[in-house]
Amino acid sequence: MSMEFQRIAPLWEALPSREAQPAAKGQAAEGSVFADVFQALVDNVREAEDGVAKTEYLLSTGQLDNPATLSMALYKAEVATQLFVQVREKALNAYNELSRISL
Repeated sequence: MSMEFQRIAPLWEALPSREAQPAAKGQAAEGSVFADVFQALVDNVREAEDGVAKTEYLLSTGQLDNPATLSMALYKAEVATQLFVQVREKALNAYNELSRISL
């Protein structure tokens, strides 16, 4: 009895890529620096999380030679998320301060 095993396809191969989606920059007002910075932060968090998912997949399938790569990817994702949260909090604080100003 011969049994053939199929290769497990990584999740990112099944999902549509972000390049196929319409660019968010075209939707934002031209010259909006904050929107560009915020979008870059969101993209950075997504890329870091994608890197973690890919590294976890490689580790779980035995294709990763150095397990420290997963630790580095996790740390990068954590730092990207912390930076995103801090910038968001600063932006909300700035908005709240500006909304308190009476003209």
